[in-house]
Amino acid sequence: MTRSSPEVERPGAQRWVPAEPTLPALHEAVHDCRGCELYRDATQAVMGRGPAGAGLMLVGEQPGDREDREGEPFVGPAGRVLSEALAATGVDPEQVYVTNAVKHFRFQWKGKRRIHESPDRGQVAACAPWLAAELEVVRPSGVVLLGGTAGKALYGPGFRVGATRGTLQEWPEAVPVALAPPWVLPTVHPAAVLRARDGREAAYDGLVSDLRTAVSALSDR
Repeated sequence: MTRSSPEVERPGAQRWVPAEPTLPALHEAVHDCRGCELYRDATQAVMGRGPAGAGLMLVGEQPGDREDREGEPFVGPAGRVLSEALAATGVDPEQVYVTNAVKHFRFQWKGKRRIHESPDRGQVAACAPWLAAELEVVRPSGVVLLGGTAGKALYGPGFRVGATRGTLQEWPEAVPVALAPPWVLPTVHPAAVLRARDGREAAYDGLVSDLRTAVSALSDR
């Protein structure tokens, strides 16, 4: 994977975000985005999925290999874990809005396989206007952050999942949005459940427990 100069390649996504966003408009506009260099190697940009007005928004890191090829978020193995965990809390996965902090797949080639590589801070910052637009359209009652990259996108580089996971946090003042969600709940990314080979059941149960906290917070408002 070839990287170009950040000064040249990272103007930020704002110029491609529609002035009056709707979900259909965002889905159409994101494919033209040149906010950072990741568009050069990815198959396509992947916008979020779910209904406008969803009470719960879940934010992950970036599309994976399958998501990049199919153009839909959370359709690979991690997506299946997330859907199962949501269902275990009594939530219909089709009624939540799922998206990623970064809309293009960052990867390295290993033979003929494309191996996930986490986006860096500059790429996350360049993509931030898309997430802000999604928040403006969906206006969720709560946001669940799935993993460290999503957390750092809102709370900065010092964010650590383990410090706040499963607890309700206030929306960060440093991230202005038209209507800030009442709360944010950090938890692990479902991919971390898949990586926990020896303790996968416990990792899954922890994810479900955190999601139950989010669902309970929705019910209390």
